[in-house]
Amino acid sequence: MKNSSLTKFAWLSIFTAIVTITLKTIAYFLTGSVGLLSDAIESLVNLAAAIIALIMLKIAEQPPDEEHKYGHSKVEYFASIMEGLFIFIAAVAIIYSAINRIIFPRIIEQAYLGLGISIIASIINYVVALKLLKVGIKHHSIALEADGHHLMTDVITTIGVVVAIFFVIITGWQIMDPVVAILVAINIIYTGFKLMKRSVLGLLDTSISTEEINIVRSIFNKYERRGLNFHGLRTRQSAQRRFVSFHVLVPGLWSVKRGHDLLEKIEKDIRDAIDKVTISTHLEPIEDPISHADVSIERK
Repeated sequence: MKNSSLTKFAWLSIFTAIVTITLKTIAYFLTGSVGLLSDAIESLVNLAAAIIALIMLKIAEQPPDEEHKYGHSKVEYFASIMEGLFIFIAAVAIIYSAINRIIFPRIIEQAYLGLGISIIASIINYVVALKLLKVGIKHHSIALEADGHHLMTDVITTIGVVVAIFFVIITGWQIMDPVVAILVAINIIYTGFKLMKRSVLGLLDTSISTEEINIVRSIFNKYERRGLNFHGLRTRQSAQRRFVSFHVLVPGLWSVKRGHDLLEKIEKDIRDAIDKVTISTHLEPIEDPISHADVSIERK
């Protein structure tokens, strides 16, 4: 699946957010529950985040140009960071509304109808969240993963709110409604922190996963049994794109063509094993001591 096809999932997220915002807003006006208001506010953040994810995915799909030789995939990290910021803003709004409701209590009305509407919205979010997470993980799209995690957080939020309102109906303790809203806000702050942390690490050129590094090393081992040697392995990930570079040491008497053919075969093996990877290789004579001294990133 190409990057361009991923944008349809961002559109799916946008449509879902619009539907759930509508349902949850209706539920809030029917009940007056600040918990349901917090749920609606979080869905509003979902909409803003989905729109940003769509824009970033469209930028990420653009091919490399003169100013961006390595492509534009890293822009997805900005989508995740902005989504984290939106989550924090939503949490502040929820806490403010909850404290206001503690000071000025209000009896929840038409609770069962409001709960029913919220549960329908939550089921929609759950189905779409699973889809976004599956596609995001498969294609290494942090924008879609972030969107999926946010929707799943929204589902957990709704469950908490529904339980709280049901508890209010049974006990009559109206204060449970704003208290749960505050707990919801704390939970989504934690989610926002995790999203932003992952994006910052991506911008710092974090290595590819241990599993993928082991795949590369297993390919190296296959060729090392034939008398070759490898060193200087460096990796980094940029949203959907992986970058791998390394040096290959071969007998100095080899022809340029023979060395080139070998590199092409090694690179193909890695591309077949790891999706969306850009590989840079450097051929060196195994007998030359200098070949063993250029592992450092800042060679003197």
